Amino acid sequence: MPLIIAIDGPAASGKGTLAKRLADHYGLPHLDTGLLYRAVALTLIDAGLSLDDSAAASDAARGLDVDRLDDPRLRERAMGEAASRISAVPEVRAALLAWQRRFAADPQGAVLDGRDIGTVVCPYASVKLYITASSEERARRRHLELAGRGEAATFGAILADIEARDARDASRAAAPLRMAEDAVQLDTTELDPDAAFAEARGIVERARGAGEYVPASAPC
Repeated sequence: MPLIIAIDGPAASGKGTLAKRLADHYGLPHLDTGLLYRAVALTLIDAGLSLDDSAAASDAARGLDVDRLDDPRLRERAMGEAASRISAVPEVRAALLAWQRRFAADPQGAVLDGRDIGTVVCPYASVKLYITASSEERARRRHLELAGRGEAATFGAILADIEARDARDASRAAAPLRMAEDAVQLDTTELDPDAAFAEARGIVERARGAGEYVPASAPC
């Protein structure tokens, strides 16, 4: 049976790092679904179009060039904010849903992280994790990350951005950020990356031991 690991959580909670480490550990492909929304936003920006142009955003999502996922600009702070705005467009989410499910259809399984993986994209995932941390800790992490890349930003500004994104992601009409009922929550506020990985791997192993796999005939 395929091992599909769905990882959800707010910005800078550590879900991306955990997803990559779990994918490496189990030899599975990994998809940071947030990059899809960032790529759609970047497509609009490069074309000189407004992020509020829902029709253009929908067209960009339907014709998304996968090569854009390697663009280093997607990791910039501004792109996170832009992606959060784009992700509120129902037509964009619908266009990218099939893309994500095709990725998860790998015969061995896959690891996907985002904000609606366990609730919408892969409701039949073998394992569902909801990664969280305090907003202050998440802002601290993001501040260190940006500083390491030479991007100037104050802690206060980053904290405000994170809290605004949390509110927008949780309140949007299309696939709001929430923990799936059968997900296991992992709070990483007090955990370093190695400790968080050990906890996450333990959750996956317990699920595998209980035989909680995706039925071969079930849609992701």
